[in-house]
Amino acid sequence: MVVCGDDGLAHRLAAELRGVYREQVVLVVPPARRTPPQPMAGRARAASAALFGRMVTAVNRGTGDSDDTLVPDERVMEAADPTEAVLADAGVDRAAALALVYDDDETNIRAALTARRLNPRLRLVLRLYNRRLGQHIEELLDQAAELAAAAGRGGHGGHAGHGADFTTTVLSDADTTAPALVATALVGTSKVVDAEGLLLRAVERRPPRPGEVADPGLCTLALLSATSNDPAGAEGSEDSGDGPRLLPDAEAVAAATGRGTVVLEQVSYSGPPLPARRAGVMPFASLFSARLRWSLAGLVAAVVALAVALIVVTDDHPLHAIYITLLDLFAINEPALGAPTGQQVLQLLSGLVGLLLLPVLLAAVLEALGTFRTASALRRPPRGLSGHVVLLGLGKIGTRVLTRLRELHIPVVCVEADPEARGMAVARRLRVPVVVGDVTQEGVLESAKIHRADALLALTSVDTTNLEAVLYARSVRPDLRAVLRLYDDDFAKAVYRTLRTAHPAALTRSRSVSHLAAPAFAGAMMGRQILGAIPVERRVLLFAAFVVNGHPQLEGRTVAEAFRPGAWRVLALDTAARGADARGEAPGSGLVWDLPDTYVLRAGDRVVLAATRRGLAELLGRRTRSSR
Repeated sequence: MVVCGDDGLAHRLAAELRGVYREQVVLVVPPARRTPPQPMAGRARAASAALFGRMVTAVNRGTGDSDDTLVPDERVMEAADPTEAVLADAGVDRAAALALVYDDDETNIRAALTARRLNPRLRLVLRLYNRRLGQHIEELLDQAAELAAAAGRGGHGGHAGHGADFTTTVLSDADTTAPALVATALVGTSKVVDAEGLLLRAVERRPPRPGEVADPGLCTLALLSATSNDPAGAEGSEDSGDGPRLLPDAEAVAAATGRGTVVLEQVSYSGPPLPARRAGVMPFASLFSARLRWSLAGLVAAVVALAVALIVVTDDHPLHAIYITLLDLFAINEPALGAPTGQQVLQLLSGLVGLLLLPVLLAAVLEALGTFRTASALRRPPRGLSGHVVLLGLGKIGTRVLTRLRELHIPVVCVEADPEARGMAVARRLRVPVVVGDVTQEGVLESAKIHRADALLALTSVDTTNLEAVLYARSVRPDLRAVLRLYDDDFAKAVYRTLRTAHPAALTRSRSVSHLAAPAFAGAMMGRQILGAIPVERRVLLFAAFVVNGHPQLEGRTVAEAFRPGAWRVLALDTAARGADARGEAPGSGLVWDLPDTYVLRAGDRVVLAATRRGLAELLGRRTRSSR
């Protein structure tokens, strides 16, 4: 694996590939500056040097998924730009995958075109901010790879089956970090997998007490070590049976009494739902203020009273009396010169009420015009709002998080200091309340109803602003669930530990964007099928999406027959890919998680499965690390 980048994401991605997937990595970074480096850059470079310091370690051939399985001889290259010579020196012509995670889109695109020419079968992962351009680049590079493969060029090992070895994947750090940030705000964890828009998390469950029935969730992913509940115990080995067991069968789960389990759950929101509103329909109450509505009600009452008085004085028909009153009100009736005194007095009172009506009507028109003008602009937080999420910052990260929160029907109030920020247009389109102001100023968080919120997401681009906002929110709501974005991973860990110590009863999480984005980029480098990875003690489970066609371990088998304990397990069927599932559901119904064991996997089915590294390598037709 070759990783090229110029910021913390490159270092974190290289560590993810080596630490989780046990891949050999070549890291290409800009040369060290002659001037004293910034603190963050210095820490990242030191961590990279410690991680890729050309260590030669023994390979544990007994457990291919254990964290004791290390790979030898990684190296770090220094180059200002990923030129053709640099890529060739990094071994791109022999590499399985290349990640280009420079902060500049043009640099990544230029290097990707060069790498595709050097190695048509190379798996490419690009970091691009412009997603529309990224789609075109994906199609262009994939087409070039297919043409090269059809012409018989670039065959240098690897397995080209299933069309996965030379794909191009364009990712954005904003898109990849949003699910983890949303999950952290909802349930306090970032160890989630985004499966076709559905957020899943792995939850550790303690051993059930006598008489208790354990909740299996969607499925049981692993049995924890026999000593995992003993603070003084040591982790057992896989060979002895005391270590964690991934993807156990029902018999193993039933027999493992006294051991904790890891189960798969769907991330859901249990707070108050969004108010039901029809799209494009504006409530009448939003057109006029409360004072204006009371003024109009008073004028209507005065007109009714005058009409009733006119009926009493003249013994007129009610409809005619109301008509005469309105004529007097609008000063378009004839003067009542020869009429009785009572009718003349009523006409004067009607004229006076008409004078009072003019400014009220003018105010109503102005308010209605102003409401329609701002209907597509910013909304204020409604009165009585509670149980919502306060989102600070509407940059590229905050905008994507806002979209995901609204997709989950979670009420949100945004706070942004820049009226021209990137996410303002999205907030207007989604009709999300926005407080415009500096979050460090007094009263801004109060305007966002922070005292009645369930969670705070501080996602601005300034670390000190995020930290100050969380500390102030803690003073208002000590039990508030808080998540703050910090650029440096080491600083994020230090802040998390301090806040956890200072507020032990509250849930606080500090997240580095590069730390959250690296797993998605690493999964894409392993193949487009990879959805994510979840660690289980010293091992890791991978989640992948496969089309059954071409996989003899899956095609033509039932779900029960396709399950191989300790290797892989089919979790769900994507009915949208085929049009209907075994139970005849309508097309586009999404993932079906309660598949019967008797369902036969057909060639066109697309399934989501959990697998160990060794099991995934077997499904992909690759050799495991221990067999090399």
